[in-house]
Amino acid sequence: MFADTRPAELDPLDGANAWSEFRVGNPRERLALLRQLRDAGATIVVTGPDGSSLNTTLWSVDDAVLALAVDTGAAALQKLLDHDDALAVAYIEAVKLQFDLRGLVLVRGTHASVLQCATPSEIYRFQRRQHYRVRTDESQGPVACLPHPMRPGAQMLLRVLDVSGGGCALWLPEAQPLLLPGSELPGTAITLDAETHFEATLLLQHLSVLGGRRPGRGVRVGCGWRLEPAAERSLQRWIDRAQKRRRLFVLD
Repeated sequence: MFADTRPAELDPLDGANAWSEFRVGNPRERLALLRQLRDAGATIVVTGPDGSSLNTTLWSVDDAVLALAVDTGAAALQKLLDHDDALAVAYIEAVKLQFDLRGLVLVRGTHASVLQCATPSEIYRFQRRQHYRVRTDESQGPVACLPHPMRPGAQMLLRVLDVSGGGCALWLPEAQPLLLPGSELPGTAITLDAETHFEATLLLQHLSVLGGRRPGRGVRVGCGWRLEPAAERSLQRWIDRAQKRRRLFVLD
């Protein structure tokens, strides 16, 4: 990977271990992601080490070779061919994919030309945190421990219904005191699993009544949050693992 093109989601001070959190290690899953890009006709931005870039789409995908549609008149094409490799970035809905293209070769056909290269051995996947939301499993017990609004020094323990990079939703049972939209609750302790826990300042945004099969009555509290950088990284890794589990389940 080019040293000066690391994505904004990663802190370079984290080192190789931070990158491993986002690596798609399963070859079958990598091919499935590439085929999704092909089938969706998703735009792929290909950038060379000198900053030259062009937009393309995937023409074909197999175990060993990728082919990308290309306009032979594109100004950046020859520069990319001169360097022989490039960085590719594309999106599938709320997911950013990043991978290297190595051994670029222009193959001219009668009706169209393509850029061929080796199928990438590594793909990095990042969530666009403002969009992707993970619904939690009640049996896993994600919780938020926040200051009690009416009893100084006391705390409330509420279940976390769902999580995104921008905030979360909490289940507030009817017996608990009402939380007011517009309030800020600094020092809220969030525990998503045994390995993921951090502090946040909750920004209470809206309340909505939840019914259905849920026992008892209560409201859904929609919250934004402010996080320190270390907490943001911890959260992003948890979200990425959650989506990876979901995609592997779909593949199975």
